[in-house]
Amino acid sequence: MEKREELYRGKAKSVYTTDDADRLVLLFRNDTSAFDGKRIEQLDRKGMVNNKFNAFIMQKLEAAGIPTQFDALLSDNEVLVKKLAMIPVECVVRNYAAGSLVRRLGVEEGLRLTPPTFELFLKNDALGDPFINESHVQAFGWATLEQLAEMKAYSFKVNEVLNKLFDDAGLLLVDFKLEFGVFHGKIVLGDEFSPDGCRLWDKETRKKMDKDRFRQGLGDVIEAYEEVAHRLGVPL
Repeated sequence: MEKREELYRGKAKSVYTTDDADRLVLLFRNDTSAFDGKRIEQLDRKGMVNNKFNAFIMQKLEAAGIPTQFDALLSDNEVLVKKLAMIPVECVVRNYAAGSLVRRLGVEEGLRLTPPTFELFLKNDALGDPFINESHVQAFGWATLEQLAEMKAYSFKVNEVLNKLFDDAGLLLVDFKLEFGVFHGKIVLGDEFSPDGCRLWDKETRKKMDKDRFRQGLGDVIEAYEEVAHRLGVPL
């Protein structure tokens, strides 16, 4: 597989074309951003940790019957993936109240949500990734109702699989975001699953083990990511 020109440079990953029209290479960088890119820092080892963490999680999801973009690890910082037509909607599943839900509704952080909630956000940094609903998705043509129903079903299936995985590792899966795309007419889970895009707390202490350590200036960001990876058995 030949890596060619850079197609897109995001906040934490770069996307490259290949000699296969159906495949891309993702490069996980050490860039770490928060507040829609207003704060950016370099954190040593972050690209490597997230790349290997994502590969581990995506393979677990594939084994559970959830189609993903992941194909193969290429190096510490690179992964081969399917080229998806991305849907510009983020799907968020929440098991406990945290982040924007606490700010919007004034509820207590850590409140357990029964059943877990499902939310949609438009993927648009310039607008601050606004909260949207299913009618918006249909009206603006971002996805069909059938695609949205699949995305929702897959999101809850991901929650079921990963809740057990993290629980066995002594962690609470507080919430997470997913992005989906279309590959040869089928909905496929894309982007990444890493501590950058979810909230993970230690079950006993409620210590934050995710990107909130960066957002809130708690320090030891990559050390926390590495501890989560170690608990899960991710080979780093």
